Amino acid sequence: MDFGLNEQQEMMRTMARDFLTEEYPEKVLRRVAAGDREISQELWEKMAGINLMGLSIPEEYDGIGDFTDLTVVLEEMGRACFMGPFFSTVILGASTIMLAGNDKQKQEYLPAVARGEKKITLAIAEKKANYLPDDINLTAEKSGDAFILNGNKFFVPYMEDADAVICAARTSKSKNPGDGISLFLVPASLPGITVKPALMVSGEKAYLVTMDNVRIGGDALLGKLDEGWPVLEKVLARANVADCAIMVGLAQKAMELTLDYARERIAFGHPIGAFQSIQHRCADMLVAVDGSRFITWQAAWKIAGNQADDKDASVAKAWVSRACKNVMHSAHQIHGAIAFTEDHILHFYIKMARAREFSHGGADRHLESIVNASVREK
Repeated sequence: MDFGLNEQQEMMRTMARDFLTEEYPEKVLRRVAAGDREISQELWEKMAGINLMGLSIPEEYDGIGDFTDLTVVLEEMGRACFMGPFFSTVILGASTIMLAGNDKQKQEYLPAVARGEKKITLAIAEKKANYLPDDINLTAEKSGDAFILNGNKFFVPYMEDADAVICAARTSKSKNPGDGISLFLVPASLPGITVKPALMVSGEKAYLVTMDNVRIGGDALLGKLDEGWPVLEKVLARANVADCAIMVGLAQKAMELTLDYARERIAFGHPIGAFQSIQHRCADMLVAVDGSRFITWQAAWKIAGNQADDKDASVAKAWVSRACKNVMHSAHQIHGAIAFTEDHILHFYIKMARAREFSHGGADRHLESIVNASVREK
């Protein structure tokens, strides 16, 4: 396997980096993190103008590229500490529709997502927030040709911006918690849906969503009744690899900031980068960043070729989460006290890295998944 970028991917990386450098400098990052929705919408429209929303969506639905191309852009978004509904719409929403939707649903939503006209999010987590089927208790009861949704969803990303939410609901009970889960494509404006902001350490937007007797037609069912969890497993695999790509970008930028600081900060008459202990830490950061990038690319390459399984995503998420955490720790140590101030940009990267580590299941949960997968293989 050659994980070097091809010509198209080099162009995608250059385009994404140039765009984010120009349109998403530090002052814009701070405004978005503070909740400036006007600037977020302006950015969204500009991103749609360069076709970023169409990445990994099939060409027949106005999309371009594959999952590896998307991974390149996600790394650049991590490097810029980008906040917005891109991940929830393209990775979570569009991926679920691509995997489970019928042709009518795909025709209605995917081209609109690719053109930047619709935003979609995915509601899975509930009280445990473990991204496992035993946590899904929101119910969808059959009522004639319709379904009635009741329950709560936690940490639903960018729900307030979404035109529709894909909701994982329990439609029947079984000894196996993975059975009896269905997916519904729910317009966000339906009566009975209430949204409350949740405090996120990263500055990204997430919400508590309550569904109180929300009535949806039978055509809102996404995929087969009671067979939604296998679809969610595939979506979560993509989401975890996407998390890894973002963490690689975050770690890359943290390393660059640290190297610049080590060259400029003078102590005892020398730049601190001249001291061996600092050099060792910087070398460890480089190994962690490069190793994380390679393992992320391996998982992304397998997803693009429909060769991936849950284990590939779990291996990447467990490794990259730990490696990124170590990079951020070293960045803090080398920067010293200045890194703890909000005037310095590094705190945005550390907070987002921590949030991405736990998004869609933390490192410990994925280590457990690797062990379980290895046992099944034997």
